[in-house]
Amino acid sequence: MKNIFLIVLFLISFQINGQNNANIWEINKDCSISWSVNGAVLPHHDDIEMSGKFISAVVKYGVNADNSFSIGREIVWPMLRIIPNQTRGGLLRTINDDVVEGIHIEGRRPTQELVHEVQHDGTLSVRRELQFSYFRTRPVLKLQLESTHFTSYDQPVFCEKYVLRNPGDKAVFVEIPETNKQWLAHAERTVDGPHFVTYQTINGGSKKIAAGDSIVFYTTISAHRQNEKAADIDVEEELVKRASFVGQLCDNLVLETPDKTLNTAFAFAKIRANESIYQTKGGPMHGPGGLNYYAAIWANDQAEYINPFFPFQGYDYGNESAINAFRHFARFMNDAYEPIPSSIIAEGISYWNGAGDRGDAAMIAYGAARFALTYGDKKTAEELWPLIEWCLEFSRRKINEHGVVSSDSDELEGRFPAGDANLCTSSLYYDALQSASFLCRELQLGNELADNYATQALTLRKNIEQYFGANVMDFDTYRYYEGNDILRAWICIPLTVGIYERKAATIDALFSPDLWTADGLATEAGDTTFWDRSTLYGLRGVFAAGETKRGLEFLKYYSNRRLLGDRVPYPVEAYPENNQRHLSAESALYCRVYIEGLFGIRPTGFNSFSITPQLPDEWDYMNIRKMHGFGQQFDVELIRKKGKVQVMIKDTQGKALFRKSVTNGTTIQVKL
Repeated sequence: MKNIFLIVLFLISFQINGQNNANIWEINKDCSISWSVNGAVLPHHDDIEMSGKFISAVVKYGVNADNSFSIGREIVWPMLRIIPNQTRGGLLRTINDDVVEGIHIEGRRPTQELVHEVQHDGTLSVRRELQFSYFRTRPVLKLQLESTHFTSYDQPVFCEKYVLRNPGDKAVFVEIPETNKQWLAHAERTVDGPHFVTYQTINGGSKKIAAGDSIVFYTTISAHRQNEKAADIDVEEELVKRASFVGQLCDNLVLETPDKTLNTAFAFAKIRANESIYQTKGGPMHGPGGLNYYAAIWANDQAEYINPFFPFQGYDYGNESAINAFRHFARFMNDAYEPIPSSIIAEGISYWNGAGDRGDAAMIAYGAARFALTYGDKKTAEELWPLIEWCLEFSRRKINEHGVVSSDSDELEGRFPAGDANLCTSSLYYDALQSASFLCRELQLGNELADNYATQALTLRKNIEQYFGANVMDFDTYRYYEGNDILRAWICIPLTVGIYERKAATIDALFSPDLWTADGLATEAGDTTFWDRSTLYGLRGVFAAGETKRGLEFLKYYSNRRLLGDRVPYPVEAYPENNQRHLSAESALYCRVYIEGLFGIRPTGFNSFSITPQLPDEWDYMNIRKMHGFGQQFDVELIRKKGKVQVMIKDTQGKALFRKSVTNGTTIQVKL
């Protein structure tokens, strides 16, 4: 095992150094990232998903071999429904029109376009140069063009702002295309249609740009129903709203470590995690995205992955979407204990349960109980309690003769085998039972019920060890299901819920060449398929289990690759499926690596939590500023002092609410 560890350390060191050398992007002082194209290996293309309350867009951008810029947009309007009105029933259009291709200066097209820089800061910005060299007797005319591309925060519009500057000493005449294109989605193909899609330029036409001066023009892509008036869009105002939204996220739940890449990746992950909330007729619904999953919720992506994260940020709309999601799931509780659907779709009017029972009740109970504790509002917790209680009882009734929870599949929905009972479902149920015990005491439901849930959790923990504990491929870790003899990425799940009996061998297995790849954890040993969600669960569990040194090396590598490599700037869903789309909830899982892994924060009450600091040996500090939850806003500071870690909790005025020095890795209880 030691030899395997040394080999993997060598491999990861090689990967990290190689990845740093191959970085395409760099971090700026304002925490944006930029790609300096001059001298870059071309062509290079990528895409990024951006979202707002009524729109989402996958923007395909890149620099061609001749240094010209290319852009395309695949845009979804989730609340403009098409027939059949199912999971993928949002209006989608691909629009590759580029206003720059129609620009004429002095009556002619540019002879060359040079892209200098591309930047991400919650918008996509491009800085380039348009050159004209038609006249032998004149010097080359060079105009500077800056463009900003983004989704509106609260309108069904994709916006683009262009600033064309004339740095020369003579005025020039330019012609900006005056475009107004419209596409019609017919009534027979739409719900409450027809739907109109419009692409137009604003402030186009013939212009004179004086020496040293500039002009501004815009394009918008919008959609609306025939019986509704198209929104009047002020692109400058929309840009201010987008910047305000991003600024609010960046100013709360701020990670501070000695590693700039980790801090920046955390800040970017907050953007993607929070922007993908859609204002549906069924209330705000967080959606994964990826051109497929909108105006709908899932028991894994929303209930399990992101809803427990929302309260930490102080973003009210995120908390509202979480509560709304649990309300939708609660609609399907029933006396016969038939499964709650895996997904509530089409703005809440329908559902999907095509994979049967995936262990969804365990996912919902896990997420709802953690959310209720962290959110710290008794009234909300009382509303969510019947759903939590129902899901726990459903899972209890699914316990098999071996004392673990049976289900038809797991969250991978049959893509990989999961047997009749899988490790993930039982682990989530175990954590949910623990949270339920805490909630019972907070809601004053009686010590007997609280103790009963705690006892069930202890029994289940023993059964998980007896049923799933196994030697798989020479590692004394877990089999994912009965008969499983190939390592699976989800063996990390017990570590994330505090089950550490097999932590050493499990961590060795996760970081072995059998599972770890250049893109994180393979779903199954020997397979090329990967899902970032399992990598992020794995990293969280590794830190929670105290393997900080190894975990940090892998976290650094992963973060560098996702933020600064060739597929940026967010965690992705999967490959080859969906070709690494920027699904939203994965970004929440990235943030939870720090909150629940490195900081070891676990909610235990409406104003209390446990914290298990895992401060890396090479760091003297790590902080989270403006964390929300448990009834207030506070800072968490971990500082190395005299061989120990000082844990400090401060209020908004900097007053210490809690201070204690402990050995690194020690769990302590905090009550605010």
